[in-house]
Amino acid sequence: MDRYQQLVELVRSFEKDFEKFYEKNNKTAGIRVRKQMQELRQFAQDVRTEVQEIKNGELVA
Repeated sequence: MDRYQQLVELVRSFEKDFEKFYEKNNKTAGIRVRKQMQELRQFAQDVRTEVQEIKNGELVA
């Protein structure tokens, strides 16, 4: 569940910039949102890879 907590914390850390961009039309916050979405994408890919490795390791055993 550690990975889940990391995901939740990562998404929560985006909240202020999302509010600034979508509610206040702050364009600089939009740049940060795009960067944060890239971080989320990389995190998701890392988790996918980790899950696959664990799954494959369990199948061999």
